[in-house]
Amino acid sequence: MEEKFKDYYKILGVSKDATQDQIKKAYRKLARKYHPDRNKGDKAAEEKFKEINEAYEVLGNEENRRKYDEVGMYWRQYDEYKKAQEQAKQAGFGGFGGFGGPGGGSYHFEGDLGDLEDIFNMFGGGFGGFTGQRTRYTNMPRKGRDYRAEMTLSFDEVVNGATRIIDLGHKKIRVRIKPGAYDGQVIKIPGKGAPGINGGPAGDLYITIHTEGDPRFVRKGSDLYTTVEVDDLTAVLGGKAMVDTPAGKIQMTIPAGTSCGKTLRIRGKGLPVYGQPGQFGDLYATVKIIVPKHLTDEEKKLYEQLKKLRK
Repeated sequence: MEEKFKDYYKILGVSKDATQDQIKKAYRKLARKYHPDRNKGDKAAEEKFKEINEAYEVLGNEENRRKYDEVGMYWRQYDEYKKAQEQAKQAGFGGFGGFGGPGGGSYHFEGDLGDLEDIFNMFGGGFGGFTGQRTRYTNMPRKGRDYRAEMTLSFDEVVNGATRIIDLGHKKIRVRIKPGAYDGQVIKIPGKGAPGINGGPAGDLYITIHTEGDPRFVRKGSDLYTTVEVDDLTAVLGGKAMVDTPAGKIQMTIPAGTSCGKTLRIRGKGLPVYGQPGQFGDLYATVKIIVPKHLTDEEKKLYEQLKKLRK
């Protein structure tokens, strides 16, 4: 059965000059719409989801996209194509065009390599060992399609790691995400994509991570930034104050004479460093001095005395 050309730009609903950002947004929108979790039992949606992932495997990768724009559906055989093109040039035929892909060429080819062999032989060259054989493209071992999925982690799951079950439509797999995952991270799970064709290797699964924040912290890599409130006396005389960390509140030392807005560092109290067990970022606490609003008569008298001493 012949493999027909697929217009991946049309599948994702983007123009051929779309930016990588636009392609990613289009993919995410369609992946959410046709995801098997939202369309249980819908075979048409399942096939559409696979087709969308196939398109994004190509267009979502700049190198794959460049090859596809030049040689179309045969982008996986790009090196063999370029070799045959060079052979044609050396034979004095000036090369040959593309295979009917988005890049366009002098030949629009939608058959298999058994037919394409005749074209290459006209140029006096072969195509990666096809000369003298009727080996057909559909019989070549090929890697299966890569799958892509998205996963959103809560702040606690970023801190402690997470285990999720991913439904790929035809199978479910358990995925363990290590502590310290970050927003936009792409995790590759080898061999969990589509089965290989004609004995080829299975594709891979790529999971894009999205992370939820925590209102107490601002994250920068594995470091966290927060605010610690101290009263005026502690700021002047020094002392202790409670500060939030991912593992709970701890007591930190406030040096005497600490000014409002000063940032203090607590080593190793940030987030886990992904893929490095036992390694943690730091916690940076910016001091906010709380001035008392309601003073007793005695407190007012003491502040007045202090005021006179400073004159």
